[in-house]
Amino acid sequence: MTDNSKELHQDYNADQIQVLEGLEAVRKRPGMYIGSTSGVGLHHLVWEIVDNSIDEALAGYCDHIEVTIEADNSISVLDNGRGIPVDIQAKTGRPALETVYTVLHAGGKFGGGGYKVSGGLHGVGASVVNALSSNLSVEVHRDGKIHQMKFERGAIAQEITIIADTDKTGTFVNFVPDPTIFTETTDFKYETLMTRVRELAFLNKGLRISIEDKREEREAKASYYYEGGIKSYVEYLNESKVAIVEEPIYLEGEQDGIQVEIAMQYTDTYHTNILSFANNIHTYEGGTHESGFKTALTRVLNDYARKRNLIKENEENLSGEDTREGMTLVLSIKHPEPQFEGQTKTKLGNSEVRTITDRLFSAAFETYLMENPKTARIIVDKGIIASKARNAAKRARELTRRKSGLEISNLPGKLADCSSKEAEKCELFIVEGDSAGGSAKQGRSRMYQAILPIRGKILNVEKASMDRILANTEIRSLFTAMGTGFGGEFDVAKARYHKLIIMTDADVDGAHIRTLLLTLVFRYMRPLLEAGYVYIAQPPLYQIKQGKKELYIATDEELKQWQAENPDARYSLQRYKGLGEMDYEQLWDTTMNPDNRRMLKVSVEDAMEADKVIDMLMGDEVEPRRIFIEENAQYVQNLDV
Repeated sequence: MTDNSKELHQDYNADQIQVLEGLEAVRKRPGMYIGSTSGVGLHHLVWEIVDNSIDEALAGYCDHIEVTIEADNSISVLDNGRGIPVDIQAKTGRPALETVYTVLHAGGKFGGGGYKVSGGLHGVGASVVNALSSNLSVEVHRDGKIHQMKFERGAIAQEITIIADTDKTGTFVNFVPDPTIFTETTDFKYETLMTRVRELAFLNKGLRISIEDKREEREAKASYYYEGGIKSYVEYLNESKVAIVEEPIYLEGEQDGIQVEIAMQYTDTYHTNILSFANNIHTYEGGTHESGFKTALTRVLNDYARKRNLIKENEENLSGEDTREGMTLVLSIKHPEPQFEGQTKTKLGNSEVRTITDRLFSAAFETYLMENPKTARIIVDKGIIASKARNAAKRARELTRRKSGLEISNLPGKLADCSSKEAEKCELFIVEGDSAGGSAKQGRSRMYQAILPIRGKILNVEKASMDRILANTEIRSLFTAMGTGFGGEFDVAKARYHKLIIMTDADVDGAHIRTLLLTLVFRYMRPLLEAGYVYIAQPPLYQIKQGKKELYIATDEELKQWQAENPDARYSLQRYKGLGEMDYEQLWDTTMNPDNRRMLKVSVEDAMEADKVIDMLMGDEVEPRRIFIEENAQYVQNLDV
């Protein structure tokens, strides 16, 4: 490094330690390497380190990984793999351990042929975590010695030092995220880490992953180990569902170094739950492995049904949707060189994977159907019933098509549309009942705000078939208004409004309607959630009047706080039971005006958990719901009865 460049780095390198090239770029633009410096990026650091340990497990050298949130909010990751090599690397003339933590893209590809398959989304791994940590230390148990190395903000603070003897092998990493980079938060969420740890244990059978939170008053620990791998995952996801095929169907195979694992089970529900993974990364947007599976499933089931005359000559084939109705699927592939595409880099793009998944699954599934004729018949029959329901729904679906924003005639009668056609600025409020609808229509901004009143409680879609859903006027009105189409034709790009706002009363009925609407959105309009288009309005609970002065308060906690801060104040208090109690000016001021309204954005961080909870709370099985209510009843406050 030149003297000039040394001077440039003095701001965060007070000890004049040489900063290794490449890592300054990470600190300048961290978002390029970990997605963001928000809570999401913060947790991503953990996975970069854990991925290195998983690589050791995939290579067959590690069977236990421990993740710990230490009392000081730092993270430790310990594995019992071979330990990162500490010998000199020919190319750099420096120890391999140092290279891994200081050179971008040096990851776990060292030694022999490196790893056949590796996890990690960005391939930048440990060096990025090092660059974005105020302190990081590594201890390698290898060759009978413990080798220690320390870093500060990516720079070497302590060269490799042997600190003790050991009879173990493995790597221990501890890091403290740099608060000057992660300005939003440096607080790790145990729940977020635990969910992913559990997922990784499901995806890597025979691997034990433990997690512990050692922070004061937040202590928690869990350990996960699944001999059945993704088969156990499917059983876990279907805990509160009624399976029509007792055992999950599990198939695995390998071709050209690409491993494919599939576990699937049919339930008596009407929706499909597909989770696909490539090298342990959740491919939310699907990709070639999913499409290969779907093609094969549809073809194999139709061939089987035709050969056994379960589908007559004059009847049409089962569609893909029919064959997947009620299915829970976990599909996991391990690929030496995965290619990701899509906006979020969570869509698999390798073209050869489509063919390989199709071929491996077809062969195994054909054999399975031949050997299990009873189960095969149950699966085909479910598809035939789904096909009949689909055809019955076809006409209703036509009615949900809104061909363009200019086509008025096709709009639901009760919709008060906005005049603007700029979808990114337009908002659709779903309100409960005609009285609230009347106030909302009067108070709204006609340019950008549309109002759709719904009458009473909509259908619980968790318990209904497709034809029943589409026969429901309220649901049909919502799809028509949104303009997105339905089912396989759903296209989020056609959304007529980029804000779908659920605005119900702050009572039990309002909460129930809101839950039914969110169930509908989660099951049949999920892309709207993923795009961040769904909101819940937060109307105030109270109005405080002091002479001519009016103050609106949203929660009981805020009211108590205000009363504590104003002990001598003279005021009148009104509690709003419903939106209909407000006049249109009040409704606009408090709940609809973009300048001062409050809204909750609905997102799904963990779709699997959401699926389980919705299924349990809204499905047919009473027992899991009863247990949930018994366990959680103690936390209920302000029940409006």
